[in-house]
Amino acid sequence: MRIRLRLPGLGLLKGMGSKANDWVMGAKEGDNLTLVLYDRTLMWMVFGLAIVGFVMVTSASMPIGQRLANDPFMFAKRDAVYLVMAFILGLITLRIPMMVWQKYSNVLLFISIIMLIVVLGVGSSINGASRWISLGPLRIQPAEFSKLSLFCYLASYLVRKVDEVRSNFWGFCKPMGVMVILAVLLLLQPDLGTVIVLFVTTLAMLFLAGAKLWQFLAIIGSGLFAVSILVVTEPYRMRRVTSFWNPWADPFGSGYQLTQSLMAFGRGEFWGQGLGNSVQKLEYLPEAHTDFIFSILGEELGYFGVVLVLLMVFFVAFRAMSIGRRALELDQRFSGFLACSIGVWISFQALVNVGAAAGMLPTKGLTLPLISYGGSSLLIMSTALTLLLRIDFETRLAKAQAFVRSAR
Repeated sequence: MRIRLRLPGLGLLKGMGSKANDWVMGAKEGDNLTLVLYDRTLMWMVFGLAIVGFVMVTSASMPIGQRLANDPFMFAKRDAVYLVMAFILGLITLRIPMMVWQKYSNVLLFISIIMLIVVLGVGSSINGASRWISLGPLRIQPAEFSKLSLFCYLASYLVRKVDEVRSNFWGFCKPMGVMVILAVLLLLQPDLGTVIVLFVTTLAMLFLAGAKLWQFLAIIGSGLFAVSILVVTEPYRMRRVTSFWNPWADPFGSGYQLTQSLMAFGRGEFWGQGLGNSVQKLEYLPEAHTDFIFSILGEELGYFGVVLVLLMVFFVAFRAMSIGRRALELDQRFSGFLACSIGVWISFQALVNVGAAAGMLPTKGLTLPLISYGGSSLLIMSTALTLLLRIDFETRLAKAQAFVRSAR
């Protein structure tokens, strides 16, 4: 996405300040000036994370692929198909204006609610959780779509009701009520991890919109109380919490997965054991190619690889917040709120996944964005990141148009 501008009055532009000088540096009177209207660094970081994810999924899934289908590259082939689908979906998403997403945000939310209801009736169950709708060879996880649809709805709501959110407690409660409806449907699957992501991101968006502090304290207190009740009433959740506190107390029972994960990090040391040389992926560590792929990454690539991947994820989240801030400054409020929500979503989900793998947080079944194996997660996260590129494109285009008008 580039735009070529004919600059008849270059001398005037060079007197408009440092930013103008940066834009026309090296140009001559009457030259064509090419402006890059997308964040190239963000795009290459996303591609980099996707490549790292594909390599690690291939490495971590070979033993289980060999056992399940006598094909060590079974999950790698599936991941490659999902990557191609994500790329095609991204090209389509990139051409859809943000005003279309804002216009149909309510429709997206309604579709996600219907899908969450449908999955309870006809969804396929894995490990006791009914979270997937099977469509031939494809399996759709409505919980992933619910994240993007809710954040689009909240961004649209804040555009219309931001003053009400700041001044009225009811305006603050309305979006929380929508989130609660999704949370109830998700808990019936059950999927507490997605509920926590929705809850934290919704609170972050309302905070950015300027809601009052006491409202946050009340909602956070209620949320912590509700999560505590949910943990106490389900034995498997209680076991996860107690094993997180001291996994070595029962290393072959409730603490087995976490102890194996910690051993993977310990074997990695600084430079790692080398790509493909993990021992824990030999079915010692359950879910090595999905929820605990970060542990295999640490074992094979070491501390160096862990830090590099975390820096890449942090940069993507940081760029999302920066793009959102610029959009809000240009009064593109839907785009701004949505970009910020994507930044919070990516960073918090990565925090929970890495924290669970490293024993800092209880295990919560959330994927590491763009790296863990999972078709629905990859497709939805790729769509969200493509939306960032689209938002950045529209803000840069608006600045370029305003720049040219002022130059004339």
